[in-house]
Amino acid sequence: MATTGWFRPPIGTTSLPNRSVNRQSSLKLRDCFIEYPLASKIIVRNLSYTTNESCLKEEFSNFGQIVEVKLVKGETSTKSKGYAFVQYTNQDDAMSALETMDRKYLDGRVVFVELARPIDKRSAYPKTSGPPQESPYSGQKQTQG
Repeated sequence: MATTGWFRPPIGTTSLPNRSVNRQSSLKLRDCFIEYPLASKIIVRNLSYTTNESCLKEEFSNFGQIVEVKLVKGETSTKSKGYAFVQYTNQDDAMSALETMDRKYLDGRVVFVELARPIDKRSAYPKTSGPPQESPYSGQKQTQG
């Protein structure tokens, strides 16, 4: 008699089909590093709420020397928001961690690892849909005084 249920593979392995890093995704990641040449910080999403910074440091230190692990918590509570930043001393270590740990199991959940990008305040707001509206100031000449 076969049993059904949830199987939790060990940390660092995955049972998801077709999740191996292929050449195309590796090139895509390298393009990100070209765009952000000093990038050595990654973001780990979909973390278990019980995962702590020491667990993250232990797991991600396998790829290189870590400068900082920052588990993001709520402003009013000490509860984890489910994501963290890991900063490495160099870009190659961050790249290795990103390629290896993306879509792997950590504390019973599949985590997603991406390159942490700088915050652009202009893109923080949603863009409106439809044709662009003409600005009332676009037709005026600027006077110098």
